[in-house]
Amino acid sequence: MSGWTYADSGVNIDQKSEAIKALVDEVSYKRQGLGQAVRIPGLFASLVDFGDRYITLATDGVGSKLLIAEELNKWDTVGIDCIAMNVNDTICVNAQPTSFVDYIAIDKPNPAITEEIGKGLQKGAELSDMEIVGGEIAVLPEIVNGVDLSGTCMGYVEKDKVITGETCAEGDLIVGLKSSGIHSNGLTLARKVLEANNISMRDSVKGVSGTVGEELLTPTEIYVRQVMSITAAHEVHGLVDITGGGLRNILRMRKGLQYVIDDPFTPAPIFTALQEIGEIETREIYQTLNMSLGFAIIAPADDAEAIARENPNAKVVGRVQKGAGVLLEPDDVLYDHY
Repeated sequence: MSGWTYADSGVNIDQKSEAIKALVDEVSYKRQGLGQAVRIPGLFASLVDFGDRYITLATDGVGSKLLIAEELNKWDTVGIDCIAMNVNDTICVNAQPTSFVDYIAIDKPNPAITEEIGKGLQKGAELSDMEIVGGEIAVLPEIVNGVDLSGTCMGYVEKDKVITGETCAEGDLIVGLKSSGIHSNGLTLARKVLEANNISMRDSVKGVSGTVGEELLTPTEIYVRQVMSITAAHEVHGLVDITGGGLRNILRMRKGLQYVIDDPFTPAPIFTALQEIGEIETREIYQTLNMSLGFAIIAPADDAEAIARENPNAKVVGRVQKGAGVLLEPDDVLYDHY
């Protein structure tokens, strides 16, 4: 099978990585003392040294999911997505999110839209046990056509509780937490595939209840309370938010090991529908969409099995062994770079 790729839709993740490197190479000033950054490549959230603890910072946005909200004039859940994209990264270092600021860029003021966005932000904050402490609405008619929504999350973690993935070891198991749907990554590919096949957001596709637009707007799952409870009760070596880059995100964990996905979740109908409609290759779709794996926890075998038993949305999806890369074993697909 060969067909659509993320690059075909206008998003090339390899080129994005090059752009990030070009930016980071120019940002070289380092603060000393209190407030000094901890430079560990690959972390989902940045660590800032504040004495006996780290303050964490993460920033992200909702992306082109907002175009679907605009088409359906349904804005009440995208605020949840905005919160989720930030807090799910924050918990990857075992930090509790505490504070959030949002940024809305809009072509013209629209109180009806911002009110609905606010409802979602409030719901996401409640689900994360986090307070929204400020934000910005920028009216930019010459730059923005529509609405863009992003935010920044602050959290904290005691230094002896931080999880970076460096303790992942051969023999560990990988526990997957199920996603609620497509979340907030790969929406550009999904939209372009549907448009190319004359399927509108108000149409239905095979296996999906309701319209495709309603399905794609399903809010991103927020894993904060669940993951923080898991790390408090069990030994955990690595935490991975399966967002942009799909399974390639697991490559952020300790090098010199192979992370084998041998029993993945059965993809939800929206994923199989998009793969069939767009004739998307397995390698491409698992590095673009979450394919029902929303979050991964790497832990010693006994802890991993207990986590899977105790959490209805969880199961053991893989193992850690000698080698390199991330292997999607049932399809013999190997990812060797992030």
